[in-house]
Amino acid sequence: MKKVKGSDELRPEYKREDLGVGVRGKYYESYCQGTNLVLLSPDVAKVFSTEESVNEALRSLISLAEKSTGGTSRTCVSTKKRVSR
Repeated sequence: MKKVKGSDELRPEYKREDLGVGVRGKYYESYCQGTNLVLLSPDVAKVFSTEESVNEALRSLISLAEKSTGGTSRTCVSTKKRVSR
């Protein structure tokens, strides 16, 4: 693939007016809320084909962990806050 040097223009088949109006900060608020995307391994993706099935499995695992250990590692954060007061 050859690179065209010095060309800062759109290709002839693209017109700037076809691209629409740009909106500054369009996704800023959703970006600030954060996302938590995870790439599943192919063997795991075969078993959990939907977002709902993954969430259901993880929730049941969390529930099982809380029952067997009396909480998850996240509950330790609030304990540390209480100690520092």
